[in-house]
Amino acid sequence: MMFPEYRSRRLRRNKNIRRMVRETRLSVDDLVYPLFVVPGSGVKNPIPPMPGIFQFSIDNLVHEIKEIRELNIPAVILFGIPEKKDDMGSEAYAKDGIIQRAIRAIKDKVPDILIITDVCLCEYTTHGHCGVIKDGDVDNDATLDLLAKTALSHVESGSDIVAPSDMMDGRVAAIREILDENGFEHIPIMSYAVKYASSFYGPFRLAAESTPQFGDRHSYQMDPANSQEAIREATLDIEEGADIIMIKPALSYLDIVYMIREITHLPIAAYNVSGEYAMIKAAAKNGWIDGDKVMMESLLSIKRAGADIILTYLAKEAAQLLGRR
Repeated sequence: MMFPEYRSRRLRRNKNIRRMVRETRLSVDDLVYPLFVVPGSGVKNPIPPMPGIFQFSIDNLVHEIKEIRELNIPAVILFGIPEKKDDMGSEAYAKDGIIQRAIRAIKDKVPDILIITDVCLCEYTTHGHCGVIKDGDVDNDATLDLLAKTALSHVESGSDIVAPSDMMDGRVAAIREILDENGFEHIPIMSYAVKYASSFYGPFRLAAESTPQFGDRHSYQMDPANSQEAIREATLDIEEGADIIMIKPALSYLDIVYMIREITHLPIAAYNVSGEYAMIKAAAKNGWIDGDKVMMESLLSIKRAGADIILTYLAKEAAQLLGRR
């Protein structure tokens, strides 16, 4: 039997050959670790559907971030749960809000970690939606001012990157404008440009205590059926001044990551969300999969699709494995 002149298996014969010709490489430098901050002291609340993930009070958060730094993970993204909520989410932009205090504490004790802050109102509002409610829906333009104030308060407290996740039209431009006006033109915006109304967010909403108290978020987050809309959303945010474009979720939207990679040279982030994390953990606990191998293959697939940055609850475990290679 005649074979083709080229035999693909020649370059798969042993581990060292495979290492040399590997096209995609996963590094700890790619990882961002999400963290949940709550009021109080000495708090480390487990999140049942997310084994190994916790809500931390600020004192314990600082200890956790020291451990993250030791693993050489370059960045964290913070989500805050306030002591009190109201219809306008005023604790999101309060000078002494939970996130603002957390940023200052981290910068005091672990100054060399990069802090990204999620900019949204859903954790801070009594209704659990991402903006100002008018006639039963989120009022886009009335929300922009509050998002801009929130971003500015984060940066004034020491945030290195702000990441608006609300999906309001025009919020990148509003945030860019207020930061520039206040002398923070050097601060990047990591925009949740392509955020789908996904069912994979369930465990996060429990962790962030941000479940909507009525309706859903389909009027502002994207329809999972749409892909061309993703290009429009990303393009708009790029034109408004976004520095990094994020796609969320990651694993069920790898085609979207690839599409956005094809239209921009800006860095692309992908959020490996709570439901994706929970499925791997549940399957591994039941012995249905090898948890470590599936974790690393999943993260590699996100990188291969075109992401430069991966936000993932698996960051600590992945960093430990990468450090042993």
